[in-house]
Amino acid sequence: MIEADVDLAVLLRHLVEEACSLVDARYGALGVLNEARTALEQFLTVGLGEEEERAIGPRPAGRGVLGLLITEPQPLRLADLRTHPDYYGFPAGHPSMTSFLGVPVRVRGEVYGNLYLTDKQSADEFDREDEAMAEALALAAGIAIENTRLHDRVTVLSVLEDRDRIARDLHDRVIQRIFAVGMTLQAASRLPGSPEISERVDKAVDELDNTINEIRTAIFELGDGVGGRGLRHSVLELAREMTPMLGARPEVTFHGPVDSAVSQQLADHLLAVLREALTNAAKHARATRFFVTLHVGDEVRLEVADDGTGMAEERPQTGGMGLINLAGRAEKLGGTFEIRPREGGGTRLLWCVPNN
Repeated sequence: MIEADVDLAVLLRHLVEEACSLVDARYGALGVLNEARTALEQFLTVGLGEEEERAIGPRPAGRGVLGLLITEPQPLRLADLRTHPDYYGFPAGHPSMTSFLGVPVRVRGEVYGNLYLTDKQSADEFDREDEAMAEALALAAGIAIENTRLHDRVTVLSVLEDRDRIARDLHDRVIQRIFAVGMTLQAASRLPGSPEISERVDKAVDELDNTINEIRTAIFELGDGVGGRGLRHSVLELAREMTPMLGARPEVTFHGPVDSAVSQQLADHLLAVLREALTNAAKHARATRFFVTLHVGDEVRLEVADDGTGMAEERPQTGGMGLINLAGRAEKLGGTFEIRPREGGGTRLLWCVPNN
């Protein structure tokens, strides 16, 4: 089973590459639909160079012939897609394409996206055999997407069930026992004896009352969680939210007990840092791919990277007050913040704090 978004992205890209090879297509792409199946939330391409990727800009949202496959998920073969009535045109910097083959990514009747192949190199157009091979690879892609989404749902449900169980145990056992101890101490404080002892007992009862209030607050937070559905879900939602601004959906990887081992306060800081980092990348990086990695253990380590133009390592303030604020947050929490060139090109931002 696939456990991280980055694994899914790598696998889907590999399937597109295999499809291009099998049908001899110059270009290939795979569009993943959002959960509502109204538009593309992720778009992976094969065959374009880095300069071409940058020149094209934001990924398509699903208009024109691509949109037709969303509304009518059936295989489509065209000798020249530019002659189709729904042809929308290519953006500036996009290579011209002629022959086209599109098939839905479908599993058990559920459509998860579409596989697109263009410019057959050994013939003028794609044939039925090409269509059959593309459908087989589209099925594999659909199974991978379905497994990942099911894993996400199971993880969220499991975390929520654990929170409910812990909350019940805290309320039904721990609070009741503390309350019983407090009642016993109050009764003891009324017995004849030293005023000093009575004062100490009263102070202990007050401390127990405070403990009960703190536990009740913890129960409330357990029931609510980060955004109600866990930190993992919140990070993925933020990545989806930022996709239109970035032009590509960030590839997200998780390591460690993300939902169960990060406090609400630290989670709030982390989400603010992630939003600021992605916003800065959208404004300055001119990138085509974005990578978010979250490690949770004795420390919480957030890495945000891109394949853009890069920035000077010695000048983390280049991005303005936003990056200075990220450094301030890390320092306040006893952690570190650094930004440096990414191996292979682009920028790598690392925000690391103790998991207290």
